[in-house]
Amino acid sequence: MVKLTLLFDGACPLCKREVSFLRNRDRLNYISFVDIDSCDYNSDLYKGISYREAMGRIHGITSSGEILKDVQVFRKAYQLVGLGWVYSPTTWPLIGSLIDKGYNFWARWRLFFTLRPSLDHLCSSRECIDD
Repeated sequence: MVKLTLLFDGACPLCKREVSFLRNRDRLNYISFVDIDSCDYNSDLYKGISYREAMGRIHGITSSGEILKDVQVFRKAYQLVGLGWVYSPTTWPLIGSLIDKGYNFWARWRLFFTLRPSLDHLCSSRECIDD
């Protein structure tokens, strides 16, 4: 039974590495992975999370329909693959706020650091489903 649908950028080398790691650890198939960079991505199937939103920061959708964002997604994914302890410090007040700030910085600059076009450019040049 899928407990988390994780939306990821399949053109991002670091994202692909993280997804590969999680797939290998997900022996019970609790996580469904959706490549938002694929032309098959349809926001209507994923709580209306647009391509732009999904490319701007990581999103996940729980089996109950709750939308998770940012570090929450990693916390849930790692919990589901039996490594919840890795992200448990992100729930602590001081460490959690530092991690959140670090993730926000990463999300803002991820495309630049991975030598990809800007988010505006990716959205404007998208030739498939336009949302």
